[in-house]
Amino acid sequence: MTTTPTTPLAFLKGHGTENDFVILPDPDNALDLPGSLVAALCDRRAGIGADGVLHVVRSAAHPEARAMAGSAEWFMDYRNSDGSVAEMCGNGVRVFARYLQHAGHVGAGDLAVATRGGVKLVHLAKNGDVTVRMGRAALPGDDVEVTVGTRSWPAYNVNMGNPHAVAFVDDLEHAGKLLTTPAYAPAAAYPDGVNVEFVADRGPRHVAMRVHERGSGETRSCGTGACAVAVAAARRDGADPALSGTPVTYTVDLPGGRLVITEHPDGEIEMTGPAVLVAEGHIAPEWLESSFG
Repeated sequence: MTTTPTTPLAFLKGHGTENDFVILPDPDNALDLPGSLVAALCDRRAGIGADGVLHVVRSAAHPEARAMAGSAEWFMDYRNSDGSVAEMCGNGVRVFARYLQHAGHVGAGDLAVATRGGVKLVHLAKNGDVTVRMGRAALPGDDVEVTVGTRSWPAYNVNMGNPHAVAFVDDLEHAGKLLTTPAYAPAAAYPDGVNVEFVADRGPRHVAMRVHERGSGETRSCGTGACAVAVAAARRDGADPALSGTPVTYTVDLPGGRLVITEHPDGEIEMTGPAVLVAEGHIAPEWLESSFG
């Protein structure tokens, strides 16, 4: 059973380090959510405007999440701003958890969230920060290169449940305008596309980054990207918690704010940062009808 575009649709707007989202509460998975509607919602001139949509569904009600329902009551059905489906969004998980708290589904403390990248454990701190256990990074070890204009850099191939190419640059301006996906090679390393991060050093275990998110373009922040950057920076700096037995923490500055990333000896990566709800309301049925299909 799905809704029709003839009734007002409840929504909220939120952001995590200015990576912003339209939140659609839909516990019973009753909403038909075609890519065209997602793209229309995310349009910054004709819609609400966002980097993506957080579709809030009970895991038991969604075919992609039923197997996780025993571990996590809620499923984050995440969509990129172009309407495509994504495995994970680190900033999105924090905002998703903040919404569940706002709606009274959870309180401060620990909870689990199902995603296409697996179940993520979240901690809602009383000071407002949200920490997400992002899982382990995989480093396939492929030689990857990223190119912008006449400049090329070797890049770390890092997978955080979604693919990343992390390039270290002298100046973040070398990334260009990031209106289109930077060129990368070999194409076979990323058959489904890739998120590309450009990283510059700011101090000991302190970096800044810009990112082109697959399906969204340049965004103000990317949580999985910040995790990939921290792992790549650690390996570049000769640090591997699995070998040293000591956690490694990097501060990652993004255009929209700051995230703190810690990689533990067991490989688990934790990301801590803010999550803010900005507004809530209803979308006009007339707009929905014109945007559906």
